[in-house]
Amino acid sequence: MRYAILLLGGPYSAQAAHSALRFARAVLARGHRLEGVFFYHDGVQNAARLMAPPQDEPHLVDGWVGLNAEQGVPLMVCIAAALRRGLMDEREATRHGKQGHSVEAPFELTGLGQLVDLGLGCDRLVTFGP
Repeated sequence: MRYAILLLGGPYSAQAAHSALRFARAVLARGHRLEGVFFYHDGVQNAARLMAPPQDEPHLVDGWVGLNAEQGVPLMVCIAAALRRGLMDEREATRHGKQGHSVEAPFELTGLGQLVDLGLGCDRLVTFGP
């Protein structure tokens, strides 16, 4: 079965991000495909490269990056929601005249059309919200 995840919750403000990451790993462990993860609303903050949680808490950004490195799962971030929250990649930082970028690679800024395509290309789109 082919799954996709829509994550609406911020990394440490609710359980949504942690649950979504655990669900993603469980889906893959059972032999299913994970077509992608789309980060929307406060969920875009899961892509923040400057996040540094205490050592006794899970580092969710590293978890998502590891999922991409191990399984090639695309990590798509809504560009409009990200820019509203001060998150931008190098290209957007240059375009907006900012000195640095705040989106961790391999997260990619994309539009809502990518979410529609992701949902249409899967058997199940599972949403995690606050």
